[in-house]
Amino acid sequence: MFPYLVALFTVPSNLRPHPVIDPRLLEILVCPDTHQPVSEADESLVERVNASITAGSAHCVGGKPTTESIDGGLVRKDGRVLYPIRDEIPIMLVDQAIELDDTTD
Repeated sequence: MFPYLVALFTVPSNLRPHPVIDPRLLEILVCPDTHQPVSEADESLVERVNASITAGSAHCVGGKPTTESIDGGLVRKDGRVLYPIRDEIPIMLVDQAIELDDTTD
């Protein structure tokens, strides 16, 4: 009815709180490569990954540099890979997964 009001109340993605995945969805999500369960990344890890992305040292599993910041992430159980969350959508693609060895040192 008042489409201009939507623009007034839309919050930019960089100002939104840390995304929260529905616990029911989190129960069924697994790493598409190893089938290990995933859990939500804590805020400090998301900050470290984004700092690494900004510095140009973050890489996807295939070795390609990661250049787009993340809003959150899902960490594989072994802690070696993070699947990014962008615009509240988990990106569960192996070639988009971010290697954590480079970002957590």
